[in-house]
Amino acid sequence: MNTGNGLSRRAFVAGAGGAAVLAGSPVAWAEPGTEPGTETTGAGADDAHAQVLRDAAMVWKRLPSGWQNAPFLGNGLLGVHVYNKGGEGDVLRFMLNHSLVQDQRGQWEAAIGYSRLPIGYLTLTFAGAITGVDWRLDLEHAELSGTVTTTRGGVRFTALVLEHRGVLLVSMTPTEGEEAVAWGFTPLQSATTRTIRRPPDYTPNPDPVVSDGYVEQTMHAGGGYTTAWREVRQGTTRLLAATVAYGHPDSTGVREAVGAVSKVLDGNPEAQVRVHRNGWKRFYRRSLVSIPDKKLQRFYWIQLYKMASATRDTAPVLTEWGPWFPEVGNSWTNIWWNLNVQVAYPMINGSNHPELDAVTATFRKYHENLESNVHPDYRDGKSYALCHPGDRMLRPGPRYVGVPGVSPNDHTGNLTWGMHNVWLAYRHSMDTGVLRDVLYPILTGAISYYARFLTEGSDGRLHLPETRSPEYANASDATYDLSLIRWGCRTLLETADRLRVDDPLRPRWQEILARLVPYHRNEQGVMIGADVPLADSHRHYSHLLWLYPLQESLDRRSFEHWASMRERWHGYSFAAASSMETLFGNPEEALAYLRFFIDGNVVDNCAITPNTMYREGSNLAIESPLAAAQSVLDMLLQSHGGVLKVFPALSSTWADASVEGLRAQGAFLVDASRSQGRTDWIRVRSEAGEPLRLRHGIDGPFEVRDQHGRRLPYQGTDTIEIPLRRGSAAVVTRQGAHPSGPRDVPQDGTAPAWGLP
Repeated sequence: MNTGNGLSRRAFVAGAGGAAVLAGSPVAWAEPGTEPGTETTGAGADDAHAQVLRDAAMVWKRLPSGWQNAPFLGNGLLGVHVYNKGGEGDVLRFMLNHSLVQDQRGQWEAAIGYSRLPIGYLTLTFAGAITGVDWRLDLEHAELSGTVTTTRGGVRFTALVLEHRGVLLVSMTPTEGEEAVAWGFTPLQSATTRTIRRPPDYTPNPDPVVSDGYVEQTMHAGGGYTTAWREVRQGTTRLLAATVAYGHPDSTGVREAVGAVSKVLDGNPEAQVRVHRNGWKRFYRRSLVSIPDKKLQRFYWIQLYKMASATRDTAPVLTEWGPWFPEVGNSWTNIWWNLNVQVAYPMINGSNHPELDAVTATFRKYHENLESNVHPDYRDGKSYALCHPGDRMLRPGPRYVGVPGVSPNDHTGNLTWGMHNVWLAYRHSMDTGVLRDVLYPILTGAISYYARFLTEGSDGRLHLPETRSPEYANASDATYDLSLIRWGCRTLLETADRLRVDDPLRPRWQEILARLVPYHRNEQGVMIGADVPLADSHRHYSHLLWLYPLQESLDRRSFEHWASMRERWHGYSFAAASSMETLFGNPEEALAYLRFFIDGNVVDNCAITPNTMYREGSNLAIESPLAAAQSVLDMLLQSHGGVLKVFPALSSTWADASVEGLRAQGAFLVDASRSQGRTDWIRVRSEAGEPLRLRHGIDGPFEVRDQHGRRLPYQGTDTIEIPLRRGSAAVVTRQGAHPSGPRDVPQDGTAPAWGLP
């Protein structure tokens, strides 16, 4: 056996006996699609989803060293990443983290008192030193598999986190010489890793209690969390199961964690894996995106995998790291609402994954905590606000949103911008329950907080005292806040009409819209606020929120001034610039901004990482790549302003494109195909019976038919209006073209896989 430079995965599997499992084995499972009775299919030529997912698989030919380049697994709660710590030549670490595990000491601000807590890592210790790896992260089945070669032999393994149970499974077969490979667990100190404003009386939680097969960690506030693991063997094949359970205030999760491990190992692991695989298969087949730029296509699909691994509507809102707590942590220990959450979640709408909407679910469940974000001196029972950092229950601890004109901070717009996320969820589903139960009451409270501080100026306009334009400067009439107030009042009036509510606050909202001071401008465009121009590079684009994502109006001069200074831009700045250019109808510029970001260019010591995470200096973050996935969707489909635009901003280098199941505002589902630089056909299905105005982009003669091939009446030419009832579809085709199924379009070049190929 060659053990010097690493053994290929194919050669290792063949040398170890081929198939990964014997039928009925309790300690391993078969390769996807090989076990009898499974619904999972392979990547057949007629399965476009399997083709794009197979192509998007991440690859490791080099040993990952941490959060920035490691493969990652998750189910929205349990998160795992796998790597080798420098200096530990014979050990792999499987870092375990859980989105529910946080402290509960509310006497301190949320980033400390409600801080996410590190848990610990499983160690896989080999007999020899690691000399090579050959790993593949299969997105379609959310499984990491491959080989580890050592100076004594090697190990073939497959790892996954059961999507429906939150249990890590690792099937492992060592070769001769590595029979002694063994698991262990190292707990990390149960304390916040945040150093900013850490109070002098802060103390870590008690030391963990180590037992046979589990580690119990209590918390000073009551309750705690338990990590449990166990391995079973059959011949040379071994199966490890591990999980984390959390409880507060009474339980530490021992029974739950140990029971979950036993239920999987003592039952039928193969059946659990089949459920897992079929769940992921159903997930991906809700929509399809295929474009010629395969590096960008792979990136997009990895972001979908990342979001489904990191969040669910039954899980907490994303923290800065998702569920993957870095080993040493940093100061971003909970949920940031001044941009980070807001830019991470929009992609779930267009990609047709409302089941990932933790934002709407969180506001629905914990809205009663929003008043606690208002300074006690300003609570009136009618006003809501939202701090950052906060915790998964919207609690800030003793830290409050700033008071305009008194104590400015960059929190004032957090809640209203968060409500824009909820509004997007509503517009893409047309679910009246979201409008009635979440958006309307909470947005009313958010605007009520703003409204109490508006004052009439000598010009007869309503002005806002000094607030903080996020990450730039304090300003009166801050554009950031004015744009959110304007959007909020307009949305409340439209919502009241939709719900047929005669709200006594209606006159006040109308007055604000009519009298609110316009944005302050100079010769370079819209300013930060009164007497505060944009004079330096600004990563946050807070003063352009009215342009994107609120889409109030377009202003090229303001955009170009912001874009002329990129020295301090971060990843989400490039993503926003790309999406803004799609609104201006500039596809080449939009693609250039996006490719600059995903190609790994470093700006302000920030860059995308090999596993598509993101670093900002030494800090680590998740939202910029997710925002870039939305930029891809903005090139393919737009639906703001009541007009559905298909392929509105495709580069001339993208001669082909295929999409299926993309979701648009108005609750429309869109399939479309483009070839040889022309749109061939579009299919739009209506879930809500909303008016359809379609900008189809088809050159020359076209036909409009229903799903049964019957001609449909329509009005217009470039933008057409089609009467479409709930549950019906319209098919618009270029003359002579015919709709077909989704496809993986040809690539326009070559690019390496993501990971460490």
